[in-house]
Amino acid sequence: MPTLPPSTPSDVLRYGVAWYPEHWPEDRWPEDLRLMREAGINTVRICDFAWSTLEPADGVFELDLFERAIEQAAEFGMKVIIATPTASPPAWLTAAHPDTLAVNQDGVRSPHGGRCHYNVGSATYRQFASRIAGKLGERFGPYPQVIGWQIDNEYNRASYDAETRLRFQDFLRGRYGTLDELNRRWWTRYWSQSYSDWGQIPLPIFPSTEHPWMVHNPALRLDFQRFITQLYATYQHEQIAAIRPHARLEQVFTHNFMGFFDLFDHYALSDELDVAGFDNYIGDGHLDFIRNGAEHDLTRGLKRRNYWVLETQAGATNHMTTNNALNMGEIRSLVYHQIGHGADLISYWQWRSALGGQEQYWGTVLHPDGTPRPHYAEIAQIGAELSQLSPHLIGTTPVSAVALLHRYEDRWALNFHRQHEDFDPIGHLLSYYRPLREAGIGTDIVHPLAPLEGYRLVVAPHLHGLTPEIYEHLSSYLRGGGHLIIGPRSGVKDDDNALLPSKQPGKLAEWAGVEVEQYFSLHQPAAIVGMLGSGQASIWAERLGVRADDVEVLARYGPSNGWLDGQAAVTTRAVGAGRVTVVGAWLDAELMQSVMAAALQRSGVQTALTPPPGVEVCRRSGAAGEVTVIINHSATPQTIQLPAAHDALGGQQVSGDTRLEPYGVLVLTGQLERDLTLRPDAEPVLAGGGQ
Repeated sequence: MPTLPPSTPSDVLRYGVAWYPEHWPEDRWPEDLRLMREAGINTVRICDFAWSTLEPADGVFELDLFERAIEQAAEFGMKVIIATPTASPPAWLTAAHPDTLAVNQDGVRSPHGGRCHYNVGSATYRQFASRIAGKLGERFGPYPQVIGWQIDNEYNRASYDAETRLRFQDFLRGRYGTLDELNRRWWTRYWSQSYSDWGQIPLPIFPSTEHPWMVHNPALRLDFQRFITQLYATYQHEQIAAIRPHARLEQVFTHNFMGFFDLFDHYALSDELDVAGFDNYIGDGHLDFIRNGAEHDLTRGLKRRNYWVLETQAGATNHMTTNNALNMGEIRSLVYHQIGHGADLISYWQWRSALGGQEQYWGTVLHPDGTPRPHYAEIAQIGAELSQLSPHLIGTTPVSAVALLHRYEDRWALNFHRQHEDFDPIGHLLSYYRPLREAGIGTDIVHPLAPLEGYRLVVAPHLHGLTPEIYEHLSSYLRGGGHLIIGPRSGVKDDDNALLPSKQPGKLAEWAGVEVEQYFSLHQPAAIVGMLGSGQASIWAERLGVRADDVEVLARYGPSNGWLDGQAAVTTRAVGAGRVTVVGAWLDAELMQSVMAAALQRSGVQTALTPPPGVEVCRRSGAAGEVTVIINHSATPQTIQLPAAHDALGGQQVSGDTRLEPYGVLVLTGQLERDLTLRPDAEPVLAGGGQ
């Protein structure tokens, strides 16, 4: 099973908070830092959104305040992460250079006073951003208290201004070389789209009167997302390059991404980072540990190593429809959920409520008057526990037997042409992920070109774009004895978002022994029956045509629209030492659970711990040994059957039926009696007791 490296060398888990010393009198700082230390906080993040304090006028730099803040934090045992302040440009900059503000699709330029409203395509803005980053690097790079640099904050906006359009046209010239090549690969003869000058190519702006799919070529839209990725990668690189010459070797670079957000390709932006970061908020309602866990596993997969949670929820938020607080104990269960998925740093946003500004109601650790909120005690409890657990967790990382394949180009292309309004690529990925995690199976979410050796099962929920490189990579995995599950809408497009001149799943049909004879966007659910049980398909169904004698049909469609009736819906085929299973529909939860259970058994994947509903099992392993984190995410007590083990939190032995209190946590150390490994390709026990 693949084990990925931890985030950075450290002797303790990092437990932090966003601190804004510039908001408060300096004689208050010691009290804040004392309260942090008493809560077990050992890391603070500073400087994000502080540009107007750091540079109150063009070229006038005032960094002394933050030097004093870093030095005082060090006196209280704190390490520091410095965030470049470039998500909130100062008024003197935007007034003198209005082109540095983003323009929306309606042609309206952003006003001053927000955040992340800059124009990432503006050369002027990038120059000012790199300059302030470099000044911070010069001043604070030599400080041993500084452990890392966060570049900007939550990249999230594209601009549709004239400069960005010119840059997009230059990007396309670099990608295609000639207009003839662009026209050929974009199929621009369709609807007379052919271009005779680079300056004719538009930005993908969508008039409110037009349906998006009608307005712009899908190849143009896909390339625009790649272009936005390149803009942010360049913006990020320029800031890193300004800081790195001054930074100590052990200092790391990171950015706080936002889970499933997909404006750009996070894999590309993570290339130059040392650690991927994630801002993890629940917001409205309570934790769905499956969906939220998938966001963590996606973040871990960006660099295939542990990651940092640079912002998480202390109480409530203020950006949702209903900004409820987390229940008593739920902050603690959320933190252990994050650690279980591979977080080596967890940091709250923020320490104390600012008295003014747009986020006055956002949950904080302290009240506006500087006294602790009720959940300070819970945060302090977590801090004490993490100090106790650090020797067991440092150097460990999640272990996974299963990988789910995820690619931003696939998500973009599917969202451009959903064909069914409910075909949400994330919802579809989660339909495969959920039964795995509910069974306690460790699961990585990785790019299709990530190393796959060691995974017993690889799942491609919707491998929409099948490039030659991806095909060869998956073929190598199959030749090595792997088990590949291919979901619907796979092998449809090439890398330019044009249809492949073949039936689905493209060249993978050679391995699968089936082709998609027709796909159907479903108005009504279609019944499915077979040896795995019965259920139904909704949203999407594909009629699989069997092309090889050794293909085993696991499920067929029942009476439906006539075209699907009696046709293959799920198949499997052994190919040499490997196996390919094709799932041709969006299955209901119960039937998907049966399909995944059979695939796990054929692949020889099993766990000794079967968690009850609402309970999550996470496993980390490394030089320090093995740690199993068990979390009850429900507001009611749960009982789990455990082998004999030591609970490092409670300092006691546990075994047999073990009670978990609401939001309760166990941290078991040592290798459990688990992984009763089946021989690969063992015959699954099918519904009804059949073999």
